[in-house]
Amino acid sequence: MTVEAQPVSELPDPRSLGFTVVAEDELPAELTALVDRVRTLIDAVAHTEAPAADLAAARRLVEDAVRRVDGERRPVGALVQRTEFEGPVGYGTVTNIVEGPTNPAAPPLRLEQAEQGVRAEVTLGGVYQGPPGLVHGGWIAAMLDQALGSASAAAGMPGLTANLTVDYRRPTPLDVPLEISARVTGTERRKVFVSAEIRHNGEVTAEGTAIMVQVALPG
Repeated sequence: MTVEAQPVSELPDPRSLGFTVVAEDELPAELTALVDRVRTLIDAVAHTEAPAADLAAARRLVEDAVRRVDGERRPVGALVQRTEFEGPVGYGTVTNIVEGPTNPAAPPLRLEQAEQGVRAEVTLGGVYQGPPGLVHGGWIAAMLDQALGSASAAAGMPGLTANLTVDYRRPTPLDVPLEISARVTGTERRKVFVSAEIRHNGEVTAEGTAIMVQVALPG
């Protein structure tokens, strides 16, 4: 494979491109705590067998909560900066469905830079279920895609997914720790080749490969 793609030595500040950016450590602690409790609420609602009266009371409380928080909003496309990271991997959309810190529908996933690429540990509950007791294949693909893109960005070559291949090696169980890891395996012109795996107890349950196409940045 011809190695021609080069890491981007310097990226423009996203603010200079018109994006709203908030540093992760500037997100109010009350907001991140609320996100965590709403994630718990989503799981509780999905599995509840509470009586009708309790359900009606809960609905009224939720309606009141919506009225309290549904005011001023960040614009679509707002970015969050992970302050412990350097370079392009440090930015992501704040409401990202896989890893956004303000999105309670996102799993509690946090990718971190590793010696080679990125890695994370995550435990998925029943709201991410497909077959009984197993993680939905769509969520497996989504987490692999997120890890693959993050690995490309962590190597200084941020891009968009042009091709994604997922191989499901064995069922991925719910309610147990899963390890996700990803790394760059090669480059060719603007293409960045990346691979990733999800493991449970050291065994690969799913693996993905992708071609990321580097984003053409101004300047």
